[in-house]
Amino acid sequence: MASIFMPSYPLTKNLHLLTRPTRITRGSTTVFPRTAARMESSAAANATVDSASTGEGTEISTADTVVQYVVLRRDLIDTWPLGSVVTQGCHASVAAVWLHKDDADTLLYCSPSNLDSMHKVTLEVKGEAQILNLSEKLKAGGIAHKLWIEQPENIPTCLATKPYPKSSISTFFRKLKLCK
Repeated sequence: MASIFMPSYPLTKNLHLLTRPTRITRGSTTVFPRTAARMESSAAANATVDSASTGEGTEISTADTVVQYVVLRRDLIDTWPLGSVVTQGCHASVAAVWLHKDDADTLLYCSPSNLDSMHKVTLEVKGEAQILNLSEKLKAGGIAHKLWIEQPENIPTCLATKPYPKSSISTFFRKLKLCK
């Protein structure tokens, strides 16, 4: 008697990887979120090709990489346990994403096809005055972000932006150093 193999997961688990990608439009730009097959090449991060047979031919869209910036304080990195500083960055990052969970860029950044290829840039500033100054500059520039203030000590420890296309936000962080 033949037995039938039944997988322990639904067959439709990764169905989104088999179908034509969803179009997400930001302004006049149409973005095709990357699928697992497209994530294999680092070049796919900046240009995606939709070669699905649609009767319209091949569509090419230059997609600006969506990135989240996280900025930590160097003085805390030098004095606090590493795990505590990393935790502060995680708090700010999650809070920034959650506060903007309905934003088109955030939805693209957190889409199932992009979960394994998120882009973050982790930078550092010297201390409290610089993180507060950066937060004010971002507010003035209309850049949504979360300044994480550790409680109950009331210490501004780091900040994280909501996800943005890199080209629209990178100028705010040009003078900062990568966190090492």
